[in-house]
Amino acid sequence: MRRICCFALFSQVKRNGLLAAAAFLLTSCTSEPPHSLITPFSAVTAEANSKPKALPEPLVREKQPQVRGVWLATVSRLDWPPVSSINTSNPVLRATQQKLALREKLDKLQRLGINTLFFQVKPDGTALWQSNILPSSDMLTGRIGEYPGYDPLQFVLNEAHKRGIKVHAWFNPYRVSVNTNAATVAALDRTRSQHPASVFVLHRDWIRVASNRFVLDPGIPQVRDWITSIVAEVVKHYPIDGVQFDDYFYSESSDSALNDSQTYKAFGQGFNSKADWRRHNTELLIEQVSRTIHQLKPHVEFGVSPVGVWRNLSHDAAGSDTRGAAAYDESYADTRRWVQQGLLDYIAPQLYWPFSRSAARYDVLAKWWANVVATTNTQLYIGIALYKVGEPSSKEPDWALEGGVPELKKQLDLNESLPQIQGTILFREDFLNQPQTREAVDYLYSRWSD
Repeated sequence: MRRICCFALFSQVKRNGLLAAAAFLLTSCTSEPPHSLITPFSAVTAEANSKPKALPEPLVREKQPQVRGVWLATVSRLDWPPVSSINTSNPVLRATQQKLALREKLDKLQRLGINTLFFQVKPDGTALWQSNILPSSDMLTGRIGEYPGYDPLQFVLNEAHKRGIKVHAWFNPYRVSVNTNAATVAALDRTRSQHPASVFVLHRDWIRVASNRFVLDPGIPQVRDWITSIVAEVVKHYPIDGVQFDDYFYSESSDSALNDSQTYKAFGQGFNSKADWRRHNTELLIEQVSRTIHQLKPHVEFGVSPVGVWRNLSHDAAGSDTRGAAAYDESYADTRRWVQQGLLDYIAPQLYWPFSRSAARYDVLAKWWANVVATTNTQLYIGIALYKVGEPSSKEPDWALEGGVPELKKQLDLNESLPQIQGTILFREDFLNQPQTREAVDYLYSRWSD
């Protein structure tokens, strides 16, 4: 998630036969691209895209209890699994250590009153489930494609559901690796003889570099089909409660921009600009994934957690009174439109600033998002910056004042005072265990635990 590198405000920061056939194509054929899954698209022009799509009415659900959630990141083993387990040569002992650590975390979350876990199942081009499309994640074993001895996602689901905690499978859709160094290239190349192999070797023509990482090119239609097939595999085979995409759609930095010029030449006809074409590509992915999830399992929720600012008022009269990096302009993600179009069951914007941050005030953004969802069936959960709590900051000193408790209380009070806000999600799990957040966590226990 961009949360991992966006600590500053302006950082660059669903049928069975078809699914089985698509999975077969994806895992057995290295030369032919996969066909569109379940919800195929006809050719779409820029003109057609400018009109609201004829979508089915959003599924109206009964009002649920407030979400009290937390993100658990597996990329770079930020929250889990424990790094020490990777150094264990005995695979049985390693799996035992990882399961124990996760049980302990879930016990703590249950005591705290957390009722929803956003578990990162696809941190990059690898999987934390038994996949026929992606190799097993090296986050579990230290080596891409090595079976960890158990199914992490199924384990999490079993243990969390026993504790009354829902699980949303969190996907980073396009990231293939977190760097482009020689060791990473060698590790990806070694999967060539494995089944499944990495997309890096199966479809090298889909791979680009952006933000100094290997990523998939979102403008290639087969890439969007491939991402949809991955989500469909998890939705079909696991009793998850939801699917979430983080904010990495088009992810680039000033020193490492995504070179999609040739893709634009091939697929961008009829668009006024590359930016409009990019936003179109992102919306196609969101629509295709949404339709697929709800055709497979209508009760599974689909949501996105974007950066907190859609657009600034200075760029768009419908924008928020802020001066921050915007999803529309930076990630080419028209998140407000997705809500208005009924493509999402929920949206969880990352509002990682305090009330006093004038360029992106928490209350300004929370109220702006509340107004966006007010006339829709999209639920609104707010992501808050647990990782900042207790940390000294010259620009945001309120995070350290009295252990960050007053700021945390104000944010939770506002969330609960606005009827459109249906929950809060903490970023991220391991910060519940850090000394600087102790007072804030004690406060959360007093407020959330039953």
